[in-house]
Amino acid sequence: MNYISKNNLVQLLEILKKDYQVYLPVKKGEQRFYDRYTTFTDDIVIGEIRPFEPLKAFFTPAREIVAEDFKPDIPHSHDKPFAIVGVKACDLKGFKVQDYVFKDHDYQDPFYMKLREENLIISADCTCTIDTCFCLSLDVKPYPQENFDINLSQVTEGYIVDVGSPRGQTLVEKNSSLFEDVKEKLISEREEQRARVAGEVEENIEKNDIPHQDALNGAIEKKFESDIWKNEAETCVECGACNAICPTCHCFLLYDQKDEEHMARLRIWDSCMIKDFARVAGGANPRPELWMRLRNRFEKKFDFFPKVADVYACTGCGRCILACPAKIDIREVLKKLTER
Repeated sequence: MNYISKNNLVQLLEILKKDYQVYLPVKKGEQRFYDRYTTFTDDIVIGEIRPFEPLKAFFTPAREIVAEDFKPDIPHSHDKPFAIVGVKACDLKGFKVQDYVFKDHDYQDPFYMKLREENLIISADCTCTIDTCFCLSLDVKPYPQENFDINLSQVTEGYIVDVGSPRGQTLVEKNSSLFEDVKEKLISEREEQRARVAGEVEENIEKNDIPHQDALNGAIEKKFESDIWKNEAETCVECGACNAICPTCHCFLLYDQKDEEHMARLRIWDSCMIKDFARVAGGANPRPELWMRLRNRFEKKFDFFPKVADVYACTGCGRCILACPAKIDIREVLKKLTER
């Protein structure tokens, strides 16, 4: 455990710029968005809450070329790997699902593997909450505990630094002059802040009567033929925003594109909420109704993944609540699923 002052952190970011494309959250109005780092500005927020975009966008881009002109080599879309700063615990949990699909399962995706090996994760504690945060109900603390290289806990005039990987350790050792021993009073300050933020999340959970993930065991099977799905789907506009914004959703579509000189195969994000998602070549569709597709989304997150990967594919980040134009609230659906 070390300490780095704000000024020294800026120096570290300048050093990282030489080898990485550095991205940090910036605050615009009441939202936070990742932006390419050039100089340290007043709108940069390393603490606070998660940015609006999910971390997965740095590892499985929304649109990328995976093959071109029948060449045997894999094209590289970035000249430098990413260093993503200010990543929150809810996004880091997304790695448990993304890794299962693209890295640790039957087939290893070479694009994802390369980015996982090269990208640098500098995570950060949440220092506040919004009313859609419910991470604790999915056993996610509002501060990172795993899947980071180094973590920053914002305290007076700087940050407590925890190392989470050999790459993070190397980064600290290589730039040891920027770090110093952490004072005991700052550790106490961090613990108080973590307790305060966790308390705010607990208040959200209690206020909205959100069930803990343990209560969801078997809930989808019990309510599979319930009217919940049809009722919730009445306002859905089938836009797929809930899938695109989710840190664990991972489905994609391959398509070919050509002009007079070149041909390329591209991968783009897909959405299980779209009617054609499950349609087969003969035209048949096992989920022709919108409510069936809504049910499938919840089944995948709260039944399939707990069974096959021992993880609920939801992080409690609340992004889908804010992104949904129909105001479908995942917390309300989970509450209905656990009602007797």
